[in-house]
Amino acid sequence: MIIFWIIGLLVVFFGLVIIRGAPYVPSQKRYITRALTDLYHLSEHDVLVDLGSGDGVVLRAAAQKGATAVGFELNPILYIITRLLSRCESLVSVYLTDIWLKPLPNATTVVYYFGVKRDKYKLIKKMQHEANRLDRQLKLICYGDMLGSENAIRSDGAYLLYNFAPLQSE
Repeated sequence: MIIFWIIGLLVVFFGLVIIRGAPYVPSQKRYITRALTDLYHLSEHDVLVDLGSGDGVVLRAAAQKGATAVGFELNPILYIITRLLSRCESLVSVYLTDIWLKPLPNATTVVYYFGVKRDKYKLIKKMQHEANRLDRQLKLICYGDMLGSENAIRSDGAYLLYNFAPLQSE
C-alpha cells in the first residue's frame, strides 16, 4: 500500500509540474561546465539563476566557478534533491517556487533555462521585464533552439547565449 502512495506522489509531482513547466531532463555536467566557460565565461562576479533547477547540477557547476547560484524549482522532490546534493556548496541556494511568478534576484547577471518551446514567449517576456526592472543587460543561456538561433549572440553545441537589454518602456 505504501508503494502505491509513493508511486502516486511521484506521478503527481512530476506529472503536474510538466503542465506548468518543463519535464525533468538531467543535464550533463561536462556540457554545462563547457557552456559556463566557453559560451559565457562565468566568474565570481556573476549571479546565475537557473529557472527550473532540477537536481541542481547547473547550480553546483556555477558555484565551482565561484559564481553565486540561485535555483527556482517547482517540483518538491527535485527541490529536496537539490538541497541535499548542494548542502556543502555555500554559493548555492534553491527556492521552491514557480519561475513565472518570482522575480529574479537583484544581482542576477545570467539566467540558465532548459525548457520547452511552448514557453518561448513567456520566457522572452520574463527576461525583458527583468532586464527593464533591473535596468541592465541580462544574459540567457538556453539548451536547444529555444528562442531561435538567429537571435543568439553565441552558440556552443546545443547551448545558445542571448542578450536582453533594458528598453525605454515595456
